[in-house]
Amino acid sequence: MCSDPSTLNDLSWFVCYLTTGKHLSFYASFGTVLLLLAVTAPVALLLGFGGAMLARSRVAPLSWAGQSYISIVRGVPDIAFFLFFVIALDQAFEYVRHRVLCPDWGQAVYQGNDFVVCPAAKLPLSSAPQWEHEVYGFLLAVITFSLVFGAFAANVLHGAMRAVPRAQIETAEAYGMTQRQAFWRVLVPQMWVYALPGLSNLWMVLIKATPLLFLLGVEDIVYWARDLGGSKTPQFTDYPHGDWRMWYFLFLLVFYLAFTKVSEVLLNRLMRRLTHGQAIAGGEAQRKSALEGAA
Repeated sequence: MCSDPSTLNDLSWFVCYLTTGKHLSFYASFGTVLLLLAVTAPVALLLGFGGAMLARSRVAPLSWAGQSYISIVRGVPDIAFFLFFVIALDQAFEYVRHRVLCPDWGQAVYQGNDFVVCPAAKLPLSSAPQWEHEVYGFLLAVITFSLVFGAFAANVLHGAMRAVPRAQIETAEAYGMTQRQAFWRVLVPQMWVYALPGLSNLWMVLIKATPLLFLLGVEDIVYWARDLGGSKTPQFTDYPHGDWRMWYFLFLLVFYLAFTKVSEVLLNRLMRRLTHGQAIAGGEAQRKSALEGAA
């Protein structure tokens, strides 16, 4: 039916147009964004937890390392960090491979503005299939997103750890707990109540930052929306159309608004669950609401 678009009526034309190979790639790119969030969020949280533990360490070098990680990454604009770090990380990987695989290479690696390594050290190899290039680009994106948002998570968790009353830690130690036991059994379970509002905002920011995948060369939803929505003429496609980018980006707007709304509902439920019975503002509000309902 779609072999000759010029013979189709409007409805059939749009059905065929929306099921082309590029549109199927556009739909699949939503999975790329969701996969990025699913992988990056826990990795960034682990990095944040590690950074927060370093920042509160009593060993000065470790504390300096944690605080430096938080301050440096938070102080650099996201776009600048993304563009710089991806290039630097890619070259670092290739340089290590170059030193291992090509020890007899006679040329300099840095030749003016060019970074030149032996063909065997390239990542991915020039002969590698397309999916390897896509997976490698996605991996670099995950590492970069995780490092950036891990620093913000570390700042949130560090503040949450400090918000837990010190008297509770001292009481636990007075009952015979070691510092490690008090940390894992008293401080960590309670800090999430203080950290969740900041982590919720960070999750929203992470969702809004996913269009930066486009800058990293990953074919995400913004890449395809711009490509498919731009003006198409008959010499480039069988489905010529005007500039439809507004409609494609409007669709992305609805997608992001719906996704953030669902996230907000789920995070509010999680917050109510965590604050249930806690002697903090959220727990007090629930207690008073229950008393008023009983009255």
